[in-house]
Amino acid sequence: MNWFTDVAEVSFGGIDKVFDVSAVLCEFYIGSHHVTINWYGAIIAFGFTLAALFGGRIAYTWRINLSKMVDVLLYGTVGGVIGARLYFVAFKWSYYSAHPEQIFAIWNGGLAIYGGIIGGLIAAYITCKIEKINFKNLLDMVGMSLLIGQGIGRWGNYANQEAFGVFTDGNYGMMSSKVVSYILRHPDKFELEGVSDIPGYIESNNLFVHPTFFYEFAWCMVGFVLLYIILKKYRKFSGQLFLCYGIWYGTGRAIFEGLRTDSLYIGDTTLRVSQVLSIAVVAVCLVLLIINLIKVKKHPQPIEGVDFFPPDAAKTIKEAKEEKAKKKAKKTEVKREERDEENG
Repeated sequence: MNWFTDVAEVSFGGIDKVFDVSAVLCEFYIGSHHVTINWYGAIIAFGFTLAALFGGRIAYTWRINLSKMVDVLLYGTVGGVIGARLYFVAFKWSYYSAHPEQIFAIWNGGLAIYGGIIGGLIAAYITCKIEKINFKNLLDMVGMSLLIGQGIGRWGNYANQEAFGVFTDGNYGMMSSKVVSYILRHPDKFELEGVSDIPGYIESNNLFVHPTFFYEFAWCMVGFVLLYIILKKYRKFSGQLFLCYGIWYGTGRAIFEGLRTDSLYIGDTTLRVSQVLSIAVVAVCLVLLIINLIKVKKHPQPIEGVDFFPPDAAKTIKEAKEEKAKKKAKKTEVKREERDEENG
């Protein structure tokens, strides 16, 4: 068994140390079959596990039925993988229409985050309907968990030396042999079409690329902290945290996507799919957040766990008031009878 192979030397502006970053965690043979476990997959799995553990903790706090949550997690995961692949294939159809045998080859890469979110939410919504779970409250849990999984998962891009941005001369930039190889294959994306010695040009000009993977990681972690604070102190209605997630993540993704060179585009246009979708998500979530905050200020409703439905809340509140009124009336009646006995 070989460990930590496919190594790239990675350097950062302003840091003298060069880091050896391996893309492969380990590789071995089972019989004659060669098996490779990439860091990308291991990191994604780690991020998914942390997200699931956090979601489980919230589920326990909200007293959610464990079997129901396991169903949501399983079906949501399957839906997420399917959605992530379909999204990627749809916007790379010019390639996959000519190579249909590659459509299901997800081990070669090609999973889009937004597609995964869409597919996972569709599967989760159907499961919630069947299991009678409040979907809006579930979304609040999902929003925080997604930030954990997405943030951690971006380090898989670092292991692969991918999902980076255009040139920057800042002290925070990144460069490696894999980045240079990518630039050699796509000089047009870095405005280097006429340069004969690209590696020499990069070195002599001390050029680096934006480590957009790290930007998104940091953005997601800050977003998680903010959403957790909102959960503890400022949550007013079901779905509020997910709307905040859409605004926060969408804003960051729209910015970072504009720096990247590997974006999916809408047809033959220069419009980046994720950037356009991010802006739309931010706009929709912001409008819905404002509308719901105004509504809840005028007509406040209690919120509970994922198994809690607002209509049940109204009914429960009405019953509680009626019961309180009956007890008060009974207490008044008892006092009146006592006074009558004393006067009698």
